[in-house]
Amino acid sequence: MDILTITGILLALFAILGGNVLEGGHMSSLVQLTAFVIVAGGTLGAVMVQTPIRTFVRAMKISSWVVFPVKLQPEEAAEKIVNWSNIARREGLLGLEAIAEEEPDEFARKGLQLLVDGSEPEVIRSILEVEIDSKEHQDTQAAKVFDGLGGYSPTIGIIGAVMGLIHVMNNLADPSKLGSGIATAFVATIYGVGFANLLFLPMANKLKSQVHAQSQFREMIVEGVISIAEGENPRNIETKLQGYYL
Repeated sequence: MDILTITGILLALFAILGGNVLEGGHMSSLVQLTAFVIVAGGTLGAVMVQTPIRTFVRAMKISSWVVFPVKLQPEEAAEKIVNWSNIARREGLLGLEAIAEEEPDEFARKGLQLLVDGSEPEVIRSILEVEIDSKEHQDTQAAKVFDGLGGYSPTIGIIGAVMGLIHVMNNLADPSKLGSGIATAFVATIYGVGFANLLFLPMANKLKSQVHAQSQFREMIVEGVISIAEGENPRNIETKLQGYYL
């Protein structure tokens, strides 16, 4: 679990809601179902219009990375690659066949299988880098869905505010209805700006950093596999791979 994400959300809410209380405001004044429906529904609908369904579904799937990021262990992976190198020097590349079948990481398993098949280093790099680029592009596009949510949310909040003011103008003759209309107008704006800057945009940036970290991790595996294919010394491979995490 990403403690920093949880702490950041709680701190932001505490600061905003606490400031409201210090100014003499009431928590109930910030709870407006109508404003929430307008902002949440309108923002989600706008993003669904601009996003391909495959990308939208992927965005929903990786949203959990904000709190539960994919666990990457580059040091352990580097040790494993050095071990593969030692086996390859002792037994040849065919000695990695059994290890490839048992490797849990699909990307690393593909690299090992290419090694066992005797593929040239340039061919191995080309195949694996195509997969890295494709995966990074797909996940980056998914992360940008939250950029879209952050972009539309304030605008939809303004739409909610204008609708609230229209409601006020239609009821000028009835002062009892003016308060609720004005409240909806301002709360909709708060929801739009708040969702964008406290949730959607930070989520987008955190997801992008996660995608980049995963790509770096896969690039380390590629570099290790290529080094084994080229017959480099295990110590040199270890030193090279340390540059990815030290």
